[in-house]
Amino acid sequence: MNQRILPASSNMKEFEKFLESPYEIGVFLDMHISQLKNVSQMAKVHNKKMIYHVDLIHGLKNDDYATEYICQEFKPYGLISTKSSVIMKAKQKGVIAVQRIFLIDSHALEKSYKLIEKTKPDFIEVLPGAMPWMIKEVNDRLNTPIFAGGLIRSEEEVKNALDAGAAAITTSKMELWERFS
Repeated sequence: MNQRILPASSNMKEFEKFLESPYEIGVFLDMHISQLKNVSQMAKVHNKKMIYHVDLIHGLKNDDYATEYICQEFKPYGLISTKSSVIMKAKQKGVIAVQRIFLIDSHALEKSYKLIEKTKPDFIEVLPGAMPWMIKEVNDRLNTPIFAGGLIRSEEEVKNALDAGAAAITTSKMELWERFS
């Protein structure tokens, strides 16, 4: 993946800004199931590739059945989830699988390492992404490309995360979309 910023949209207004942007790949967070068809069609018309956060699609359970449905009906570029069953089903369906992990303490980190070694996602999304030393540690330990997301608020924090080994930054901060486009 050559794109260093992955614009993340939480509503249609942000999504429409993404559609107007030069970015090819975007993330859609926090949507209602009824929006999936429209978002998917709009992305296709604009030649955009979408990564959907399965855990944040309201009205759809984040399990392997929902994953199969999304893959068959909407043909996403990728799916993000904290759930191993979603990651494994996405990989089975040939969709980019992004395992989201939260860096809250050492115990959670060790559990995440074990989960990732089991699911073998295509990418890991590390939250919060504003901790470059942890991005480096996760990168060194797992050797899986990392998306850094959450609490990245400045150009300097983007650069620090990328320098620490992140492949890309997921951000809903439109100012950062513009600075790095």
